[in-house]
Amino acid sequence: MEQATSVVDPATGPRRPRFTGRAAILLLVLAVLTVSYASSMRAYLQQRSHITDLKSQIAQREANITDLEREKRRWNDPAYVEQQARERFGYLMPGETSYVVIGADGKPLESRTSLSDPSTVDPKTPTAWWTQEWKSVQLAGNPPKPTAPPLSKIDGSQQ
Repeated sequence: MEQATSVVDPATGPRRPRFTGRAAILLLVLAVLTVSYASSMRAYLQQRSHITDLKSQIAQREANITDLEREKRRWNDPAYVEQQARERFGYLMPGETSYVVIGADGKPLESRTSLSDPSTVDPKTPTAWWTQEWKSVQLAGNPPKPTAPPLSKIDGSQQ
């Protein structure tokens, strides 16, 4: 009987398994790092979302503060206070007479007039008096050409 001999290449040595203990430890370390990175990333994203929500709340509250400050400035205006007293309580100034317009249904009609906020009114810049005068001098020197001839008869219709 012949003995079976294993063939081993002397240059490469015996064949090693592909999955070694070192590879298993490396794979375990990578898995732990991935899990810890994922949990850290999740916490980071939650904090970013919370920061975004807080920033939007801050912006909303600043807008609310601006509205309240504008309302406070309006209440410092005596004309606005007078208008509110007339509207809300029906107050009158001494010597005034109140008239109420009653609709077809017998109920009083409400007025639609109200004072505007002084900060929203466009301020008109004053112009010097000589500006208008100089424009009239220029117009006198260069009158515009008439677009239509003057009417020859005044009967309500143009010819």
